[in-house]
Amino acid sequence: MTTLSVLDLAPIAPGERPSDAYRHSVALARAAEESGYARVWYAEHHNIDRIASAAPAVLIAHVAAHTSTIRLGAGGVMLPNHSPLAIAEQYGTLAELNPGRIDLGLGRAPGGDRNVFAALRRDPQDSDRFPQDVLELQGYLGDTTRVHGVEATPGKGTEVPLYILGSSLFGAQLAAQLGLPYAFASHFAPAALEQATAVYVDTFQPSEQLAEPYLMVAANVFAAADADTASEQFEAARRWRVRGMLKRGPSIPEYSDADIDAFLTSPQGAQMADMMRCTAVGTGADARAWLDDFAASVGAHEVITAHGALEAEARVESVGLTAA
Repeated sequence: MTTLSVLDLAPIAPGERPSDAYRHSVALARAAEESGYARVWYAEHHNIDRIASAAPAVLIAHVAAHTSTIRLGAGGVMLPNHSPLAIAEQYGTLAELNPGRIDLGLGRAPGGDRNVFAALRRDPQDSDRFPQDVLELQGYLGDTTRVHGVEATPGKGTEVPLYILGSSLFGAQLAAQLGLPYAFASHFAPAALEQATAVYVDTFQPSEQLAEPYLMVAANVFAAADADTASEQFEAARRWRVRGMLKRGPSIPEYSDADIDAFLTSPQGAQMADMMRCTAVGTGADARAWLDDFAASVGAHEVITAHGALEAEARVESVGLTAA
């Protein structure tokens, strides 16, 4: 059976605060640990009022203190937003505090728009240095720094495993060239899934970290006690996501469910709906069978599951049912 892991964006429900989202994240990670998932990852997002995972390293530290064995990591850190040294020190600290439990996934996207770049005191062109920054970061976490006279303390010698995240051929080619695991963001950007995963596997070059390709793909999951409930959860979550994409600023009126459903029948709505086509919906057995077939279709070793029900308790239930 395919190895399963979890992606948690720490969603903030209407009427709740980020602190509530973090409480839910702890419950989700504990459920994943009890159910035998390999890891839980948190993604760096900025300037999105529905997502509380802006600082993955801090969230990882919190969840690690409330779990025992499951691997935790960033899925991922948007490296253009940071200096490699700062990230090495953060995840080196996490690795020293939680030996053998920390992963570090790296993305080239900014995790926000140009305004976010400006607020972070970064430049959009920082993304052009991504390959060099990955190598610099790898050096800090290993035994040989690539920057004369600079070592990461903590960080050096921790060998925190790196993963390249992406939704295009660029990430696939880079992961293959550097001999690193590759995670494809098919849960929201599936267009290049088959091409990118094939490029990664076909052009992979062994490295000290990895002798053979290790491919991860992401999928949304809505597993419930019965298929009708899972379908209702999926429809509600899809409306919520599309509503968030359509709403830009307080002057835009709130869209009703009927408005969203009508929009989804339009060409533009169909494009948004297609973003979630890599989705398992049904009972736990239905979801698990779909995930196994999905992984086999692209030769993936692991599926990163994003349990998308709007209610926190339903996400925890989905995690347990899918594993069972």
